[in-house]
Amino acid sequence: MSAAPPDQAGVDEPRFRDALRGLPGRVWIISVGILVNQVGNFLPVFIVLYLTDRGHSAGAAGFVLGVSGLGKVLGNAVGGYLTDKLGRRWTIVLSAVTTAGLTAIVPYLESLPVIVVIVGLIGVTSQIYRPAAAAVLIDAVTTNQERLAAFGVFRFAMNIGSALGGVIGGVLAATSYVELFLGNAVACLLFGVVMALLLREPSGSRSGQEDPDTKADRAAGYRQALADRTLVRFLVMILVAEFVYIQSTVGLPLHVSDVGLSERDFGLLIGLNGLLVLALELPITGWVSRYRLEYVLAVGNLIIGVGLALTGLMDSMVLLAATVVLWSLGEMISTSVSQAYLGSLAPPQLVGRYQGLYGVAYTIGTGAGPLIGGALYAYAPWMFWTLVGVSGLLAAQLSLPRRRAKPTATDTNTATTTKDFPDPEPAPGPHRPERTGENS
Repeated sequence: MSAAPPDQAGVDEPRFRDALRGLPGRVWIISVGILVNQVGNFLPVFIVLYLTDRGHSAGAAGFVLGVSGLGKVLGNAVGGYLTDKLGRRWTIVLSAVTTAGLTAIVPYLESLPVIVVIVGLIGVTSQIYRPAAAAVLIDAVTTNQERLAAFGVFRFAMNIGSALGGVIGGVLAATSYVELFLGNAVACLLFGVVMALLLREPSGSRSGQEDPDTKADRAAGYRQALADRTLVRFLVMILVAEFVYIQSTVGLPLHVSDVGLSERDFGLLIGLNGLLVLALELPITGWVSRYRLEYVLAVGNLIIGVGLALTGLMDSMVLLAATVVLWSLGEMISTSVSQAYLGSLAPPQLVGRYQGLYGVAYTIGTGAGPLIGGALYAYAPWMFWTLVGVSGLLAAQLSLPRRRAKPTATDTNTATTTKDFPDPEPAPGPHRPERTGENS
């Protein structure tokens, strides 16, 4: 892994620790909001148990979960559009309030088709806020180190919320599913209220202050975003990388069972992953911030792929724990970096669309992973683990800059719009990096 060239780091680039201390209030507001939201995010975790407890079959519960997954893909795309069109704050508020209302009625539904529709809608509305939340972080900072620090704090808050939510949700589910889903609704509503009251749009982001060129770029929307070859390559990498990572919830538990270990052992392994991420991800993000982000992503994806592929060769808790430590290290190296890196690519008027497409790729990868992985493992475990390793290598390769042919005269005139994996530079102005054709 090579350090970023000095001319690309910028003379005003702060150290990661200084960037962390100097993060603006909007970063902390959105991070606290996401912590609250994640603490009460019970429905995706407990909906299958709820439905089977109500007498529905496992197949029906799986179908509901699948519809929810499709809704999440659509929700990210809608959220990206609304973020650029409606603004960050009101997109988040819309997402939180509608999710709260829909979640609150779930325990009172009787008909399975109605449950399918409502849970599918929740899948949409619950994801709309994500591109907007990422855009808030990108708007709030200007340099590479600040972007990494902002996304590091955001992910740290999300992980704490998820850990607390799992414990609290388990207690509520043992008592009453009505309380569980009403608690979910209250957390969503509180998230929306906090954002409505405390979050403010950055200056100059209102449509009335946009020049004609910016309005034209905004109208182009996803078509313009997908014309960016750097972005498309990045999205393919995210899809493959998430396909690999999600196998920790598919291949790992199946292998644990095959080698004679128990559900408790699997829980300990997953708990080890969660503990490592909570304790070490932020310091590791600070450490890797000194290096070029493309190579950081490549190394992280490679370690995840190798770590998970090695799982198939291990037959004891000690050896399996070693593989968990390995792929957890890869996760900590690459996850916060990926969205921060994406933030350096997006033109200001398309930040929401870029983050929305990131969410689409992420959701497709995590949705398709269990289906493909589970089927392949049932057919031939060795083929499954081979696919995991090869996919990890592919994700690492896609993270690297693509080799370019020697430019022609025509290429020179058009190169400013189609460069692959540029080295992000600090913003020249008070808002965020400009997309002027050079690498931002």
